[in-house]
Amino acid sequence: MAAAPSDIEDLDWFHKDISRHVAEGLLMANGVDGSYLLRTSTTKPGDYSLSVRCANSVKHISITWDGREYAFGMGRFKTLRDFAEHFENKPLIGGESGVLTLLKYPYPRSVDEPPAYETVRVHAEWGRTSSDETAAAPNTAPTAIASKEGYLTKMGGHRKNWLTRWFVLVKNELRYYRARGDNEPLRSLDLQQATEVARDTTHGKTNCMRLVFPGRTFFMFAGSSQEADEWIGLLQWKLDQLRKNPMTTLQY
Repeated sequence: MAAAPSDIEDLDWFHKDISRHVAEGLLMANGVDGSYLLRTSTTKPGDYSLSVRCANSVKHISITWDGREYAFGMGRFKTLRDFAEHFENKPLIGGESGVLTLLKYPYPRSVDEPPAYETVRVHAEWGRTSSDETAAAPNTAPTAIASKEGYLTKMGGHRKNWLTRWFVLVKNELRYYRARGDNEPLRSLDLQQATEVARDTTHGKTNCMRLVFPGRTFFMFAGSSQEADEWIGLLQWKLDQLRKNPMTTLQY
């Protein structure tokens, strides 16, 4: 593994050890299309990941360092500033909508960041582009980045059949609804009472997880392995925080 480049810490948009989930939360909560930040890769030590907001989602691009140059696809760059300047003028990626995105708004490291997850408010001032024009993000309401929502298929408590429900994870609660957009949940699970979250292979379902409470274990499966990992990772983080401070109500 090549030694880390000496100039990377000088980049105010290098966020080092933040996770993929936190990067997505920061850019989706506070960014616009073209907002980007750099972080160390969580899967390939010595490499880096460029997280870019594109077409209302966040794309993660692997950048390798061989000790002399940065590599992205067939491109080679002496410095990451050269990389960013190149893709300020040449579209880098397209989202599912097919919209191409330029690197426009570096997300500055100087913004106060949470040590793990918490509510992130909009920051009005952003880094400067090569033309030294300061870009401002639009005003939006604070967004909790330690929340998640989406469809999971759960096993019923009595009939043991599998039904797809809309799940919302926020603060200390995991709620599930009959359908997205419903006002009242079918049930709210208090995570302060949960004892375990983990992958589960006992029911023959791919991407299945279990959430254990005294008296009942809930089984749910996601549509993909990545989606299951995201749910498990975030639930585990919340359980860890509640174990450290059992009388605390999470504010995120």
